[in-house]
Amino acid sequence: MKLGNRIQFYTTGLFIILLVLISAAVYFSFSKIVYDSDVDQTRLEAERIVTGINERSGDSLSADILRAYVPANGMIRLVLPDGTSEVSLTGGIQENLIEQAYPYDAGEKTEVRTYEGVPYAFVSIPIVWTNGEIVSFQLTRSLEATAQNLNILRIVLITVALLAMIPFFLSSRLLSRLIVNPIRSLIQTMQQIRGSGQFKKISYEGKSKDELAQMADTFNKMIVQLEENYQKEEQFVSNASHELKTPLTVIESYASLLKRRGKQEEELFQESVEAIHSEAKRMRELTEQLLLLARKEEHWDVSFESVNLSQLLQTTVASFEKAYQRKVELSCPQELHLITDEQKLKQLLYIFMDNARKYSEEQIKVNVEKAGNHAAIHVVDRGIGMSQNDLEKVFDRFYQVDESRTEGYGLGLSLAEELAHALKADIHLFSEKGAGTTAMIRLLLSEDSHFQ
Repeated sequence: MKLGNRIQFYTTGLFIILLVLISAAVYFSFSKIVYDSDVDQTRLEAERIVTGINERSGDSLSADILRAYVPANGMIRLVLPDGTSEVSLTGGIQENLIEQAYPYDAGEKTEVRTYEGVPYAFVSIPIVWTNGEIVSFQLTRSLEATAQNLNILRIVLITVALLAMIPFFLSSRLLSRLIVNPIRSLIQTMQQIRGSGQFKKISYEGKSKDELAQMADTFNKMIVQLEENYQKEEQFVSNASHELKTPLTVIESYASLLKRRGKQEEELFQESVEAIHSEAKRMRELTEQLLLLARKEEHWDVSFESVNLSQLLQTTVASFEKAYQRKVELSCPQELHLITDEQKLKQLLYIFMDNARKYSEEQIKVNVEKAGNHAAIHVVDRGIGMSQNDLEKVFDRFYQVDESRTEGYGLGLSLAEELAHALKADIHLFSEKGAGTTAMIRLLLSEDSHFQ
């Protein structure tokens, strides 16, 4: 059974059961109240008749005198202790009541009896008869009018229940569609994705914040994430195949050259080995950068902690100076602490200082400014600088400002952008053609930062 039919079947079935139970409870409660009321009235009438009989105890009671007390829709009967009837008087068309059994009751008794399908209120009260004998005075009154009213009530309840089922059936059908349509849309979208291989979102126009809207929104976010991962994978494969093609060709050429003439020419042998080693090293560095760029931000394994910015910059600058034999001027006048990942921040600083080294022969400057609850680290060079057109493209992968002077692959700033996102930092480049470039890293300070 389909989910929509199951929802409609269960909701309609439950409603019908509840409607039947409520209608039955109303009917039986009302009928009991009405019958109890009629029995109470019959009992009061019987007591009134008994009172009248007692007032005439000195007179000679006859059937004609008792006939005055007979109800129009009932019967009066006096039953002796031996079970015989002393008097049996009926009113109206209730002669058939004479045929009823009339057991003797020594005590008072009230109940509803049914005879030939008609309900009757029955009251039995013991009284002292003219001869001093205790007899049972029994009053029976027809409740046919009450039964007819209850039949009308039963018909009304059944009709109302049937009429109520129609809008509920329609509403349950609408509810099942409301629930199932987003699921059907999800299934159709998934089938289309599987058939076409193209990522597609669910078209969901609902403005509610219910679970169905959350499901559609979660699915769309998942599709966006899958599409981004797929595009990253495609881009990684494309970038890797493009950039690895040249070093692999060089290695293959020199290996073929070594195979043919390497044993005879020592100089060619050394040249080929150096070229192969250089290209292999280049391939390794390129592969590492490509793998870093292929990672999702949440998989960078970032560990945030309070870091002393002055100490971090001193160790980073010292390591850079030793590695490249370049002087770096450091200015960090304040004792500042950052909430960041120390190793990732060092990696980000290395990228900007390495770019400054590649594009400038002059001294590199690193200075820090405090602005509110943030610290801005500036890496400044006085190199060739960039035009505004280059600044707009410099974060694109494999984009190189001046290929004749760069040593990299155009991946450094793309990696810097990914690192900045992982560190929750802002990065900006300010540059002027022929005047140099300034790279700014803006990070959040920890609460224990203070002036010296």
